[in-house]
Amino acid sequence: MLTQAELVWLLAAVTRGDEAAFERLYQATRAKLYGVLLRILGRAELAEDVMQETYVKVWKTAGTFDPTLGSPITWMVAIARNRAIDIVRKKGEVSIEDRPEALNVAAETPAPLARREMTEELKRLLSCLGKLDPEKQRILLLAYYSGWSRDQLARKLDIPGNTIKTWLRRSLLEIRECMGL
Repeated sequence: MLTQAELVWLLAAVTRGDEAAFERLYQATRAKLYGVLLRILGRAELAEDVMQETYVKVWKTAGTFDPTLGSPITWMVAIARNRAIDIVRKKGEVSIEDRPEALNVAAETPAPLARREMTEELKRLLSCLGKLDPEKQRILLLAYYSGWSRDQLARKLDIPGNTIKTWLRRSLLEIRECMGL
């Protein structure tokens, strides 16, 4: 997989309509996205369809990606995951309640040897998250854990989009400072 900086650069190139950059982005991320989709949907043909929809959306909305708010792969996984969950709910073939693990698909899977370190880091992260104002904590979790866009948050919570953007940015800065990053 390419580095985060390389993926950011590729998304910026895709924004300009660079088809070669889009092909490189696809090659670098397709296995991750397919794995997420297959885990949620449980059927290869559905995963392939949603994967195609995901990359069409990435092509059309690459300009909306904000590298200060998260990594490119996390953004792409959120697009794929949200679409897959919509399909599961619509089709009713598999109840999302019967497969709760589908809701918990991680954006980036740690290597087995890194799990112990991640546990300590996760504890620190949760501690820092707990120090946020409850409303900002909720917005941050809806955005980065549940994959809601700023527009969705603004509509659902009846808060101006620029306020959402500012709160997300400030909350991330508070967490970064709390974690000593």
